[in-house]
Amino acid sequence: MRIDLHTHSTCSDGTEPPGQVVRSAETAGLDVVALTDHDTAAGWAEADLAGQEVGVTVVPGIEVSCRSRGASVHVLAYLVDPEVEAFRHELELARDSRATRLQRMADLLIRDGYLDSFEQVLEGVPPGATLGRPHLADAMVAAGRFFDRDAAFADVLSSSSPYYVGHYATDPVRGVEVIRAAGGVAVLAHPLAAARGRVVGEDVIAAMADAGLAGLEVDHRDHTSADRARAADLADRLGLLRTGSSDYHGTGKPNRLGENTTAPEVLAAILERGTGTPPMGAELRR
Repeated sequence: MRIDLHTHSTCSDGTEPPGQVVRSAETAGLDVVALTDHDTAAGWAEADLAGQEVGVTVVPGIEVSCRSRGASVHVLAYLVDPEVEAFRHELELARDSRATRLQRMADLLIRDGYLDSFEQVLEGVPPGATLGRPHLADAMVAAGRFFDRDAAFADVLSSSSPYYVGHYATDPVRGVEVIRAAGGVAVLAHPLAAARGRVVGEDVIAAMADAGLAGLEVDHRDHTSADRARAADLADRLGLLRTGSSDYHGTGKPNRLGENTTAPEVLAAILERGTGTPPMGAELRR
């Protein structure tokens, strides 16, 4: 069984609609795929239908925005109920802040000639999508200012750029707590990916584990072999599950579906713990 537990669609910063992500997963030979858009469950229904059509089990998920000591922290919430009040409130705060932040960043980029208008950014964003820096990148690529997303992120969209504006993100311990209270299973995404920016210390991860963190995403493109070994050791020391995922974004990143996968026994443990929303799409083949 081939299992990929981290993908994004046009409901956040991916380039394929949710149904196409699932169809692409089937083409890539996956049996199970998790749709984990940033701070939203908007793509779940479409992914569910596509999964039923092509015979792929869909694990409903959300990548929850968190922050600790200036470091961005992403927590994957699997099988969570997005309508539980405390959890829904955190998502709304993050999404509203992301929208305000994007407008502020766009204004700075417009001022210096990288963009022509904010409408130029919104043209490529489906209604209701979680807004993020990749949408600014796409607009600048379309306008010929940069070759691709990576080039834009290496320059004006870097977190160290004068154009960068932060957004609301809850503390990761709080994030784990609200995910658990909403019946979800929390897994820390790419915990040691220093190439993406600052990472949290092991003390923060240990505190998250004490709050109910279930696992670490050990196998990820942005982890070096040394990072993977360290993450695996940390997971074992803290009694956490080890997952592997692609972090697929369509053409938005070079990450390919199924380039890292999760073991069937780890998926079984996640499914056993999650009580918020059941798996979707095709019935899981065990």
